[in-house]
Amino acid sequence: MASAIHPTVDRDIQEGAEDFAGGTLRCQCARDAVEVRIDSQVAFNHACGCTKCWKPAGALFSVVGVVSRDKLTVTANAAKLKVVDDKAAIQRHACAACGTHLYGRIENKDHAFYGLDFIHTELSNDTGWDGPGFAAFVSSIIESGTPPSTLPEVRQTLRDKGLEPYDCLSPTLMDVLATHAAKAKGVYREA
Repeated sequence: MASAIHPTVDRDIQEGAEDFAGGTLRCQCARDAVEVRIDSQVAFNHACGCTKCWKPAGALFSVVGVVSRDKLTVTANAAKLKVVDDKAAIQRHACAACGTHLYGRIENKDHAFYGLDFIHTELSNDTGWDGPGFAAFVSSIIESGTPPSTLPEVRQTLRDKGLEPYDCLSPTLMDVLATHAAKAKGVYREA
């Protein structure tokens, strides 16, 4: 039996529309929803098993990707947003009423991902977003209560859906982090 991963993965991953230029994310409040306008396609969208990312009820993973910080604008009910954990590297802005995470922002200018905002495209009714392309922090679902014995099945389900499972980020994103660290240490070399 295949494991339930996340609603957008379980019902088959959608490819993004080539000319898609963004949409609006909304929290789950029935009235006075927080709205966030995104003016680009999402990049590096992935299923994430970490314990910090917002997940819909019953999901093992979140689905989260990034957009350039300058492509994100809060357009309605910004006063309802609160930072979930001000000590975390990613400052996750959630609706204080319903708890939905609308975006995460890295404020540390020395971080490799500074300038990128983390979003959940499932919060948009707009079609055309790129679906997830890999799974990150897969082992971390154990920290959320998933029995370790189920991880082989979970990893197989991810592979069957076309998502390579990693216990960190994808190789491309790990290269970005390592390159940033090498430059900070003064040891970076071009090939």
